[in-house]
Amino acid sequence: MQNKIFVGSISFKTTNDGLRDHFAQVGTVTSATVHMDKMTGRSSGFGFVEFSSEEEAKAAVEKLNGVELDGRPLFVDIARPKAEGFKRN
Repeated sequence: MQNKIFVGSISFKTTNDGLRDHFAQVGTVTSATVHMDKMTGRSSGFGFVEFSSEEEAKAAVEKLNGVELDGRPLFVDIARPKAEGFKRN
């Protein structure tokens, strides 16, 4: 079951709560996180939203891809699993 989506092109103004509220219009959001850069503490411009069902995640991709949030059109797609063995220096 893939109920997690990737959200790209997030405005630097967008908060976790703002992301959650935006995606709650298509289903029950169980978590919403804007990724923060560890060095600067600023948004990295992407995040993840998890829904209670796979159908809700698919609906979010269909209905909210390209829709603006805080002045930026979002890129929304089903999240892919993290690659095994990938390490950053």
